[in-house]
Amino acid sequence: MGAPASRPRRHPVFREHVLDLKSIIRAIPDHPAPGIVFRDITTLMRDPKAFAHSVDLLAEAFKAQEVDKVAGIEARGFIFGAALADRLGAGFVPVRKLGKLPAATLRRSYTLEYGEDTLEMHDDAVADGERVLLVDDLIATGGTALAAAELVEEAGGALVACAFVIDLPALGGAERLRARGHDVLSLMHFEGE
Repeated sequence: MGAPASRPRRHPVFREHVLDLKSIIRAIPDHPAPGIVFRDITTLMRDPKAFAHSVDLLAEAFKAQEVDKVAGIEARGFIFGAALADRLGAGFVPVRKLGKLPAATLRRSYTLEYGEDTLEMHDDAVADGERVLLVDDLIATGGTALAAAELVEEAGGALVACAFVIDLPALGGAERLRARGHDVLSLMHFEGE
């Protein structure tokens, strides 16, 4: 008999609240392709109590971490990241798709299952040694999050952790981040997708 499969780590703050938030996320079968269950986080964002609760849980997990900046990945990472930055008393840094930022940028390309994409961050968004929390709504295969983490580090930032509202563990993104030495926390996990 082989070793038991590793389970995603859950921060103690999240344990008692996982089911409440999971029940608010809408599942859309066969989107964007047959066999895929799309997890629609807009149902959580439109619910003021659920949205505030999710940001509160993330803030509680990182309040003792002395976060200087929260970097949010376009686009839904902006929503959660900006609210979290406010709760933590930190600055907010947008990590955007190619060509969206007006000043000089750092750039990182990464591979997707259907091609390649590029993320950018202003080259002066993070100062050397600043403690940065990376935030997005969902972690799937991890390519986008890895590229964003590399941008933070290239700028001289110290990556505190990567935080997500939803993790799809079967796609391996959180494990890819952990393999690179990053701490990863998610509010909820949807297994087998």
